[in-house]
Amino acid sequence: MACPNPLYHLWFFNTQRANLYYLTFIAILCSFFYLIGIWTHSTTIPITSSSSSAAATQCSLQTLIATTPNTITLDFRAHHMAADPPPTAARVVHLPPCDAKLSEYTPCEDAKRSLKFDRGMLIYRERHCPEPNEVLKCRVPAPHGYTAPFRWPESRENVWYANVPHKWLTFEKKKQNWVRFEKDRFKFPGGGTMFPNGADAYIDDISRLINLKDGSIRTAIDTGCGVASWGAYLLSRNIVTVSFAPRDTHEAQVQFALERGVPALIGVLASIRLPYPSRAFDMAHCSRCLIPWGQYDGLYLIEVDRILRPGGYWILSGPPINWEKHWKGWNRTQQDLKAEQNGIENVAKSLCWKKLKQKDDLAIWQKPTNHIHCKINRKVFKKPQFCQAQDPDKAWYTKMDKCLIPLPEVSDIKEVSGGTLAKWPERLNTIPPRISEGTLKGITAETFTENTELWKNRVAHYKTLDYQLAEPGRYRNLLDMNSYLGGFAAALVDDPVWVMNIVPVEAEINTLGVIFERGLIGTYQNWCEAMSTYPRTYDFIHADSVFSLYKDRCDMEDILLEMDRILRPEGSVIFRDDVDYLVKIKSIVDAMQWDSRIVDHEKGPLQREKILLAVKQYWTAPAPQEGKNAS
Repeated sequence: MACPNPLYHLWFFNTQRANLYYLTFIAILCSFFYLIGIWTHSTTIPITSSSSSAAATQCSLQTLIATTPNTITLDFRAHHMAADPPPTAARVVHLPPCDAKLSEYTPCEDAKRSLKFDRGMLIYRERHCPEPNEVLKCRVPAPHGYTAPFRWPESRENVWYANVPHKWLTFEKKKQNWVRFEKDRFKFPGGGTMFPNGADAYIDDISRLINLKDGSIRTAIDTGCGVASWGAYLLSRNIVTVSFAPRDTHEAQVQFALERGVPALIGVLASIRLPYPSRAFDMAHCSRCLIPWGQYDGLYLIEVDRILRPGGYWILSGPPINWEKHWKGWNRTQQDLKAEQNGIENVAKSLCWKKLKQKDDLAIWQKPTNHIHCKINRKVFKKPQFCQAQDPDKAWYTKMDKCLIPLPEVSDIKEVSGGTLAKWPERLNTIPPRISEGTLKGITAETFTENTELWKNRVAHYKTLDYQLAEPGRYRNLLDMNSYLGGFAAALVDDPVWVMNIVPVEAEINTLGVIFERGLIGTYQNWCEAMSTYPRTYDFIHADSVFSLYKDRCDMEDILLEMDRILRPEGSVIFRDDVDYLVKIKSIVDAMQWDSRIVDHEKGPLQREKILLAVKQYWTAPAPQEGKNAS
């Protein structure tokens, strides 16, 4: 074993001592320069009461010498900084009430604006929205005396006069049993032009011709609906109907429907497609709707064909059906009525529809379940030809074409194009054919199932936040502004409500067809424009990610004013969005006389997505003799 070297130990000891001296010297040097820096950059901060505030702002050596012996001055402020910007006043949101005469204002169906457009084919009755500089920046008032509507099902027969103060239909349609006026309300016996004995009896007549009870028919559309009694009475048979009519001389007919708690929209068959996807409805209906079905090369029946599902039904009553009995009462010649019916029959045949039955005042046709035979018979029927390279679901300001939308391909004559739909109520949660067949990119059966469960949980959470949503009968007319797969509406299907599902035209994927395949109803909408409905349509509005979708597309105030227009006094809104948007929304709705509060996401406070609950306060236009301010 080698002996340790004593010189090595001496060298190691001396090295350590030298390092210690060096570190000590560096520490003393740093401390010295730190103290010099404090002294040279100090300003006068007196720690005794003997110095003045003016002297305290100086930091030069001369000032330090000049100060009194009892004053120590230190300054820790930065001296190389820009001046503070001048204060700017926060923008004050001011959204006053509109004039009382605008209580029934429908921006995109304004009577004065419509006069600028072509009257041919009723184009002037279509949507014609105001230019950006014409959009009103005020809140549409309810009429003086407005009262919360009757609760369903009482509302089906009763509407307060103060809410829709128009008696014209009570005189015009008196013999047809549409509506009666009694004291402070309107009464709706359920009659119609072609069913004076009531809609229930009329629907029974239809039920004897096609099966309305087995769940195969769930969604319906009523063209030229009047006060929507047909749709109102189908609801008790688990059939939900979209009723539409133009805003025309039959004043307030759609408004009456909405006050009754029945789904309805302002609309007209003119030159653009109806705002629904292809293969949407199980049944379409026209009861003396005065639509010229046989004219314009069958353009309007072609449009009905587009929105009817394969195997769906078209029901027609009124002129020219049963003209042999009614021609004198209709003040038309037999030849004219016969020619009209022949025209309709020929168009229906050219569409490959089968006439199932004509009995008394009713005629029913059925659309084929596929187009195998229809493609063959194009050699016989030269018109309409099949459309080429069109998106059949595109229906927002889309011009109608005089061509037949081809149904999805099938391999067997017995196969249903686009897939077979389950019967109601299983249809609601069965994987829709558009998803199971993979026609929607990125949406799978698993996506659908998870989304359905997600919205069951979310709606249950909403009911803990909004007790009125949890109270059966408090709300009737609901709107979902961004519906995706219709999960919100599906979660409420057992409540006494109906939901108008909106798929925004700006949505990445067009899912409205899926919503109809579930047995729900809806429409397309661009929220930069007004909706085709009357003020005070909805009791409750759900807005999921609407404002993040419309970021930089249009003014947030305009969307909120439209929501205010279509929301009833004391109606509620639930916003779901990023917290930054909700803070901005809250500042605006507070100026709109809404009560609002932001709460955490159902998963807890760490989520950026939050929930904003809002309630529109009750206010109306003043009584005529009162001032100009809203009461």
